[in-house]
Amino acid sequence: MYVGLAMHKHVPTITSDTLITKADKMMEEHKLWILLVVEDGMLKGFVAKEDIRAALPSGATTFSKHELNYLLSKMTVKELVRCGMPTVTPETEIEVAAKIMHDRDLAGLAVVDKDNRLKGYISRGSMLAVLVEEMGLELGGSRIAIEVEDRKGLMTEVSRVFFDLGVNILSTSTFFRGNKRLLVFRIESADATAIAKVLTDRGYRIAGPERFEHEWA
Repeated sequence: MYVGLAMHKHVPTITSDTLITKADKMMEEHKLWILLVVEDGMLKGFVAKEDIRAALPSGATTFSKHELNYLLSKMTVKELVRCGMPTVTPETEIEVAAKIMHDRDLAGLAVVDKDNRLKGYISRGSMLAVLVEEMGLELGGSRIAIEVEDRKGLMTEVSRVFFDLGVNILSTSTFFRGNKRLLVFRIESADATAIAKVLTDRGYRIAGPERFEHEWA
């Protein structure tokens, strides 16, 4: 999966000449914490909601209504633009983008092409949607998790068991736990009990939630 296949393509943007009041209204309407600043298609930076609110006159202002309206009609976001926003390209692998967001505690990343032209935005919500798709949840079926030693050819070996049983694999995921791997299969079967028994009989360890209860007790 690539960022370009999961990103939001239609993203609300502003220019550095956008009035602060308009930017504030856009954030409220779209429930945004930041707005990307774009000039002639090129990403220039972003404006944060906290900066917008700090720049707006407070209710305790001494300005008259006329003075306040005049002031607001002139205030733009130009001085509030933050530069150096982390970006990725549409070709970036989705897991690379996820790691950047995780390591830097970011809510999202701007997506640009090689010329820094804005192509879209990838958010945490986008990442969660990818996770749901990756795990095959919306495809139905049943879920089987197997705890195994990490060794070459393991995935092929386990997949062969499902093939021999005539069971279709809808999705697979791998999680590492020390020197072991947790293989998670979503299979096209309403009841995985019989299949789990076959796997157990062949020496595989089924890892249901009870296997890990001591870790969250």
